[in-house]
Amino acid sequence: MPRISHDERAPDGLPNLDAIELLGEGRDERFDRLTRLARRLFDAPLAFLSLSDSELQWVHSRIDVDEQRLPAEISFCDPSLIEDEVLIVPDATQDDRFRDHPLVVGLPEIRFYAACPVKGPDGRSLGTLSVVDHEPRSIGSDDVRVLEDLAQMLEQELRSLSLAMRDELTGLTNRRGFDTLAEQTIAMCRRVAEPATLLYFDLDDFKTINDTLGHTGGDRVLRTFADHLSATFRDSDVVSRMGGDEFCVLLTGATASEVERPLSLLEGRLRTGEGEPLVSFRVGVASYDPERHKSVRSLVHDADLLMYERKRARDSKRGAPL
Repeated sequence: MPRISHDERAPDGLPNLDAIELLGEGRDERFDRLTRLARRLFDAPLAFLSLSDSELQWVHSRIDVDEQRLPAEISFCDPSLIEDEVLIVPDATQDDRFRDHPLVVGLPEIRFYAACPVKGPDGRSLGTLSVVDHEPRSIGSDDVRVLEDLAQMLEQELRSLSLAMRDELTGLTNRRGFDTLAEQTIAMCRRVAEPATLLYFDLDDFKTINDTLGHTGGDRVLRTFADHLSATFRDSDVVSRMGGDEFCVLLTGATASEVERPLSLLEGRLRTGEGEPLVSFRVGVASYDPERHKSVRSLVHDADLLMYERKRARDSKRGAPL
């Protein structure tokens, strides 16, 4: 499989982090509770919350839906049909868009279908809340509003999750968010035999910066470094603040030998920042090895050790190049 250049997004088959970073692939009682409520309010046999990426429709929360992941080519509805408003299909066998669909002709024999878009905290559509029946039926405007209310409740849960997974100071993913995203990303890299590389950063002399500029100045340095990280690495990379002055970047589709260029770009951005304190860093670089790294934490541990080796070398020979 071809490698990714550092101005491209992740290759096909890697997860769309915008779509699944908040929910992951597993079950979550908070969302199952709302799909159960949808099923009960509509007296329907099927209800589910689904997310979409380029390869799969992820059925994240489902009541009486057996398959958690359905290939996109047999997912029931094109997401573009329900971008902004509720879609109602009273009888799929009488609708030209769906009458020949495998899920209508065969099991689960969909007849009635109602779906409401579910949007993420940034306003972009993540997927749909859907209710399905085996019998044709119609619903009124009150029922439509109920489905919209349930979708809004899901969106509130997403906003709460987003706040819990973000670092308040820098806006980057926090340690909790990193653990979630990185586990998903590594699992997908393992499936599609893609390399992954972890960079673990520590700012040089940050205590001195805090002592000289005060905590307000130190916070400004952290925000600036976070902004430079985000500008340097790809949208598909997981960029996180792990705590204090330590940061992580997990790159997909890249080996350790391929990170020299973005690291050079990062150093250049830090040197040319106008009106900003000059900041340098140590970084540990660890390549994901499926035999050695049974979890993301073991990969982080290796990168952290390598970073501290460079930090000790710097301290023993002050001024050594990165």
